[in-house]
Amino acid sequence: MTDTNTQNDIGSLLTEALPYIQRYSGKTIVIKYGGNAMTDPELERSFAKDVVLLKQVGLNPVIVHGGGPQIGKVLEQIGKESHFIDGMRVTDTETMDVVQMVLGGLVNKGIVSLISQAGGKAVGLTGKDGNLIRAKKLQLEKKAEANQPSEIIDLGHVGEIESINTSIIKVLENESFIPVIAPVGLGADGESYNINADIVAGKIASALGAERLLLLTNTSGVLNKQDELLTGLNTKDIQALIDDGTIQGGMLPKVACALDAATEGTGSACIIDGRVKHAVLLELLTDKGIGTLIHR
Repeated sequence: MTDTNTQNDIGSLLTEALPYIQRYSGKTIVIKYGGNAMTDPELERSFAKDVVLLKQVGLNPVIVHGGGPQIGKVLEQIGKESHFIDGMRVTDTETMDVVQMVLGGLVNKGIVSLISQAGGKAVGLTGKDGNLIRAKKLQLEKKAEANQPSEIIDLGHVGEIESINTSIIKVLENESFIPVIAPVGLGADGESYNINADIVAGKIASALGAERLLLLTNTSGVLNKQDELLTGLNTKDIQALIDDGTIQGGMLPKVACALDAATEGTGSACIIDGRVKHAVLLELLTDKGIGTLIHR
């Protein structure tokens, strides 16, 4: 039996959520889903329930997912070694076949299934469906030594986004479905391209004019040199943190993605810890939130 103090805490938390539900009602929230949140079964189920709850109370969640560990596992099973350059997977034709099978099939349909089990209606897509993501081959330029020509590194079927066609997402939202999107794009040449999921989520958020972009990661957010969580960051703040070495390594592209989205049409972006149960609800529907908010 729940004691009186616990009941009061639950009641306070629910009423605390009310103004945020009212604020975000009818608005689109793009969530990049990845990291531990999609490899821990308990967190997977929790995430699916949270997304269904958001839809039920009037928000429009759009899910963009990754799947790097799952791709790596399948490649290992078939005896193919993974190679990375600047954090990007070198994707030859055989690897691209695996990417499409894992992202568009195994991972995507698994998320759709979890949302369905939680009582929601989800539709799985790749960027190839409805011309959602038009892409081209990514040209990775390697900086050369002084007085030497730069070198273009061939990453195979790794792409960059040329355009986003949001019409299929809007149709699904209007029919009360939750879109679940795998980050595979289609080129004008008919080729398929593997694209970074953070970048896809940011560009989709911008194209939709989303109210919020949430990037689930395996860290609590942007930390200062004393390991304290930073929030409410703008362009000037972020540049200063990059210049003094506070933001570096793997956090750089996530921050850049969040900042781009916040300056290209998204209300704001937030980097949150996907290892925390109910992270999405805590960030969106409570006063304190849990991540690093990035705005214009």
